[in-house]
Amino acid sequence: MDPYSSAQQPGSSLNLALNPNHMLSHSSSIDQQDGQDQSMLNLAQQSGSRYMNQRDKILMYQLNQYYITKATARSKNIAKTIQEVVKVVHDVLRELEIQEPRFISTFTEVDGHYEGLQVVSSTEFEVILYLNQMGVFNFVDDGSLPGCAVLKLSDGRKRSMSLWVEFITASGYLSARKIRSRFQTLMVQACEKSSFSSIIKLIPDSSEVKIRVRDAYTIQITPAFRCSGLWPRSASHWPQPSCPWPSPQVVQEVKNDGFDLLSKECISAQRGKQSAMEGDAWLLSFNDAENKLLRGGNRKKCLSILKTLRDGNLDSAGQSCITTYHLKTLLLHECEKHPHDYEWDDYNLGDRINGILLQLISCLQSRRCPHYFLPSLDLFRGKLMDNTSKQIWRLVRRLIMDPASLERL
Repeated sequence: MDPYSSAQQPGSSLNLALNPNHMLSHSSSIDQQDGQDQSMLNLAQQSGSRYMNQRDKILMYQLNQYYITKATARSKNIAKTIQEVVKVVHDVLRELEIQEPRFISTFTEVDGHYEGLQVVSSTEFEVILYLNQMGVFNFVDDGSLPGCAVLKLSDGRKRSMSLWVEFITASGYLSARKIRSRFQTLMVQACEKSSFSSIIKLIPDSSEVKIRVRDAYTIQITPAFRCSGLWPRSASHWPQPSCPWPSPQVVQEVKNDGFDLLSKECISAQRGKQSAMEGDAWLLSFNDAENKLLRGGNRKKCLSILKTLRDGNLDSAGQSCITTYHLKTLLLHECEKHPHDYEWDDYNLGDRINGILLQLISCLQSRRCPHYFLPSLDLFRGKLMDNTSKQIWRLVRRLIMDPASLERL
């Protein structure tokens, strides 16, 4: 059977895009638009293969043009900014290491990419500073703090052997909060002594280190431990045995590479008073694993288009509750629904984008967005919801009814 045959059935693209069963949550439905808009949608669904084939060709062409002209331009602008980010980070971390040799810079270039550099958005970057000597601690992941874990001394007699002895609590936990506090104090001095001191400033009122550069973009630097060869119990359900994606080989590769433990505040405590355990806990990060899963097909191209649409249509004031990480998370969920590479080719890419945006609307209406690896972790927790769902629905309508409107988005 031709793998493309199901995608070419009359009305298939719109039926997929408008089917609420396609969403993550079934508890809420999309707000109905006025009668004229609904009539147009019904007409589009009933118009037959000739209309659909023509519409799909237009959407495929417009998406490719959008990717070439706008998404690629966004990537090039980010690449230019990264050149300055690299210089600032190298300089600040050099000053940091002079003050405290335990914070050794791991910010190095590997195969054209910088180790630990993450692009959060076109104006937000994060650099992960990997720490040494996690070995005397046990990784404890009991599920009591969604998205977090603690590091506990494997033997109380090993306390004095730890490189981080003064950050260990009386109960034997390596405190992320204590490391954040010390790191921030050191970074204040490092920024003052940096050769870029005239254009950078540390953002106040945050327990995490965020550096503002020329009032144009932000760099967050986060101490972390790399946990290679480990896989958290809270993510043990992954992958679902009934899902053919990803392949067993990729699953094994992802689990062998492991994850990171970041010295960030727990999501559960970001809008309230922290408990002692929440302050000591470390945040689980699967960034490298997620990027590895997006290899193949047009998955990365899809994410690039979604990020560009977000920047231009959902984040005009820079205050959107929707982050690029939410989009990446929903893309991973969509990959499970459509596990084959041909389902992500140029012909089907429009349906995948519509599907992800409709998932996002559903998540906004239910006020819950489950983490891909840790479904008990709600990525919307602590977020102030706004009218974003209406903005996204307008965007989906335009993509469905008028693919040529991409030229103006």
